[in-house]
Amino acid sequence: MRLYNTLTKRLEEFKPVEPGRVKMYVCGPTVYDYFHIGNARPFIFYDVLRRYLKYRGYDVVYVQNITDVDDKIIHRAAADGLTPQEVAERYTQAYFEDLERLGIQPADHQPKATEYIPQMIKFVQALIDKGYAYVVDGDVYFRVKRFPDYGRLSGKPIDELLAGARVEVDERKENPLDFALWKRAKPGEPRWPSPWGEGRPGWHLECSVMSISLLGETFDLHGGGTDLIFPHHENELAQSEAAAARPFVRYWVHNELLKFQGEKMSKSLGNFEYARDVVARYGKEAVRYFYLSKHYRTPINFSPEAMADAQRAVERVYHLLEEIDYEQKRHDGRGLKLDKRRLTRRGKEFLRLIEQTRREFIEHLDDDFNTAAALGALFELVKEANVFRQQMAPEDLPLLKLTYDLIRELGGPLGLFQESPWRQAKSELEGQLIGILIDVRNRLRTQKEFELADQIRTRLKELGIELKDKGEETIWSYLSTDRS
Repeated sequence: MRLYNTLTKRLEEFKPVEPGRVKMYVCGPTVYDYFHIGNARPFIFYDVLRRYLKYRGYDVVYVQNITDVDDKIIHRAAADGLTPQEVAERYTQAYFEDLERLGIQPADHQPKATEYIPQMIKFVQALIDKGYAYVVDGDVYFRVKRFPDYGRLSGKPIDELLAGARVEVDERKENPLDFALWKRAKPGEPRWPSPWGEGRPGWHLECSVMSISLLGETFDLHGGGTDLIFPHHENELAQSEAAAARPFVRYWVHNELLKFQGEKMSKSLGNFEYARDVVARYGKEAVRYFYLSKHYRTPINFSPEAMADAQRAVERVYHLLEEIDYEQKRHDGRGLKLDKRRLTRRGKEFLRLIEQTRREFIEHLDDDFNTAAALGALFELVKEANVFRQQMAPEDLPLLKLTYDLIRELGGPLGLFQESPWRQAKSELEGQLIGILIDVRNRLRTQKEFELADQIRTRLKELGIELKDKGEETIWSYLSTDRS
């Protein structure tokens, strides 16, 4: 397996520190609002990366933090007439709810910054003792020029960063690039006692301390969006390696951003939609497919048209699963055991395609996690399966079950195609009413009242319910991709 390492600027073979075990940390949310659909990209990507590592046999320890003390939280609290703690608690709960809406598995550890204040104070004091940090009026700053490799992650020399970086002007700092490890408390702000006076930790410090506390001083993979490379991850790397005098992270992995009409989607620009609203409109699997249909290092543009395309693509797979499931139920399991000797020539060709699909899927994901190509291989199988099942001989019927099982297997690491192909009625009453309408329609068809029968089918479709005639039987399913 190879991954692109932002630190070395090249594809590298993935070799964890401890064979068979992967320790990964991904920057989580600052909990001052619901997260928008652009924020969902890293949450989905690293969820899938973790799932795939497990699929390939690794034991994975996944840590994702919660930033529950920050300027944005303080400002939101002032605007809403709440305490910063109340704001953080409200939107932390909302964050977990939205992860569930997106089908994202919880991290093994989800530490909150406020739970690690003592460790942060100890970390800062160690940097001061080593000469990497200094105190000014209760604030503590990291001395960037003391760390010779500063700029290595972003690939820019200090002079260039100094010229182009948007840094907070503070004449008390030795160098404009020096960043805050500890901030002196202002009136009304959250505060904790420290050797330098009451205050709170800096954002960069929080991630270093939480990751090292849970994963050790050197771990395998650190992830986040490309917007975090500088200054956040650059600062994390500098302070962590200065404190420990050893490599911090082996593989830095960054996903590209979501764009809206050519611009980065962000709350500050006002060009965003909340993730929960997009999921409600298109379904969680459409959102996941939308992101996974592009390589993670490729920018992607959000639009209703793109989301509708993703929704149709997901539905195409579920329609195939429905058809295969119907065939299996119709045959009541008889004749579904594979006997390669009985396959027709066409069946043997299709069996080779099934086997090839698994190989290609794994090869693509092993090659810098190319989910777009992996999905391409899977959808080629779906296309050929739709043709094959229309023309297959009875001897080839077991191949449909192989196809069904493979789609389920390969969809697992992606968080796709795991729901029941037959979506249950949302209530017992709804199921009974649909059943009554199907009975009435079938009687109308028997009586050759085809116009009225077609009206029932059309009206149900307008309500998002599709009827499918299978010989003497009529089956139904929702048109929406939301199968939760």
